[in-house]
Amino acid sequence: MTQIGSVYGQALYELAQSENLTEEIKQQLQVLDEGFQSEPDFLRLLCSPNLSKPERCQILDDSFRGKIHSYVLNFLKILTEKGYIKQFSNCCQMFTELYHRDHNILSVTAVTAVALNSRQSEALTKKLSKITGKTILLRNQINPACLGGIRLDYDGQRLDGTVKNRLDNIRELLNNTVL
Repeated sequence: MTQIGSVYGQALYELAQSENLTEEIKQQLQVLDEGFQSEPDFLRLLCSPNLSKPERCQILDDSFRGKIHSYVLNFLKILTEKGYIKQFSNCCQMFTELYHRDHNILSVTAVTAVALNSRQSEALTKKLSKITGKTILLRNQINPACLGGIRLDYDGQRLDGTVKNRLDNIRELLNNTVL
């Protein structure tokens, strides 16, 4: 995450928190971020040197006024005027991290060779919640290279219980064994 994303995302979060709007604004940011990622030309338009800053802000007004909270619209205008609109995704990431911290939510990615079924996801979520004392937001990522087992990525940590990792550890142990 960039410094700009951290600073601006935190500022928006603090404003939303002071007005008790964190949930509403978080949802709107997620929708906008997904939209901007699927339509990168819109962000390029907002960065275009061929348009003046007032013209770029007018595009935002025409596109979003009345559809999103005024704080989010003004946030987009500030990023556009400062030339930081390409950092919007980083701002959203910081906002979400702060929201999760304040609401005791832990985002966990479970990497498996095949998709977890609903029973497995529920059991894993329940166990992780019990261990951490947090509400778990579980996302399952499929990677056939795991071969089997599960790898958990959360909070900058990795717990790797995959078959591939175990085989790699055995291979390294055998390579380092002196005969």
